[in-house]
Amino acid sequence: MAARALKVAILGAGPAGLYFSYLLKRARPDFEIAIFEQNPRGATFGFGLAFSATALEFLKREDAATFAAIAPSLQFWNDSIVSLNGEEIRIDGMAYTGIGRLRLLEILEARAREAGVAPHYRHQVQSLAELEGADLIVGADGANSIVRRGREDLFGTKIEYLANRYAWFGTRHRFEALGHSFIAADSGYFNAHHHPHAADMSTVVVEVDEKTFADCRFPEMGEGESRAVCECIFGKILVGEALISNNSVWRRFPKIWNERWSVGNCVLLGDALHTAHYSIGSGTRLAMEDAIALAKAVAGHPSDIPSALAAYESERKPAVAKLIEAANKSADWYEDFPRHMRLPPLEFALSYITRSGRVDMARLRQTSPHFVAAYEAGRKNS
Repeated sequence: MAARALKVAILGAGPAGLYFSYLLKRARPDFEIAIFEQNPRGATFGFGLAFSATALEFLKREDAATFAAIAPSLQFWNDSIVSLNGEEIRIDGMAYTGIGRLRLLEILEARAREAGVAPHYRHQVQSLAELEGADLIVGADGANSIVRRGREDLFGTKIEYLANRYAWFGTRHRFEALGHSFIAADSGYFNAHHHPHAADMSTVVVEVDEKTFADCRFPEMGEGESRAVCECIFGKILVGEALISNNSVWRRFPKIWNERWSVGNCVLLGDALHTAHYSIGSGTRLAMEDAIALAKAVAGHPSDIPSALAAYESERKPAVAKLIEAANKSADWYEDFPRHMRLPPLEFALSYITRSGRVDMARLRQTSPHFVAAYEAGRKNS
């Protein structure tokens, strides 16, 4: 390829696409970079994102200026609270941060614009033929990626939908920490992940198993009706506040993995490439880390796209595979959460916190001594 300014087309203005565009334009101001997003600006489903305390260390290390831009909008807490039918178990040392998804997109878009990239919103690419002049096409367009569509065999795509259903809500109630509430009701089994993502807003992700979904007749309900049921089930933890909808429909989580990360001049990152179950809060982190690795690879091989894409996959794949393995273990635990709820509260909390295989008792002794002390005292008294 001749030494000239590359033309890069990015599909998707989520965290992966926006951050990649900023990083690459910052490294190579001469590149022609365009972002195409089918939705209007500011349109996003879901409410907040959660990161473990160490999840953003990569950003401090790799891009201190962007971390400084994000930091004022982060909500911080130190413990995780597991509740089983109203009985709370606090797990100390589980520090997390939260941020509104829309707020994060605003920050990353501002960074991209400062670097000279202005996203094209309400622009749906129907076919990759529309991008024929691009030297590199980046699929940052989520789980239903058009870049991947129709070429799943070439990418080695595997998609498996989990059986449980989940829906994202917001609420004006401010939770003090990251909470996980599990409730056995007359109508079935429910769990909710909840945490603050702004000074006056929290996120609530409600999940039910397949039997509860059917028994409650959720498939026959509208969004308002199912929200009202969830408000009733989780009324105690909401402390009188309502749930707020934003396209809060029931979904099945797709476990997506692509064995090959690029085909020709097309490459995937973020959810288009791999999904990590929301229960470990790593999807956005992975997308941003993908963006860093891909930007470095392309900037380092501006005249050799095949080498750049090979370097990106070689650099990132082992670390991503390890985290996805943990995410899948966590997802498997949730698929069977009604059975786990038969455990005594402290045993249940231990099962929960060790579900992904990344945390064991030895680590808990270091990070969560108060929880371990309560757990061991409970075993002695049982």
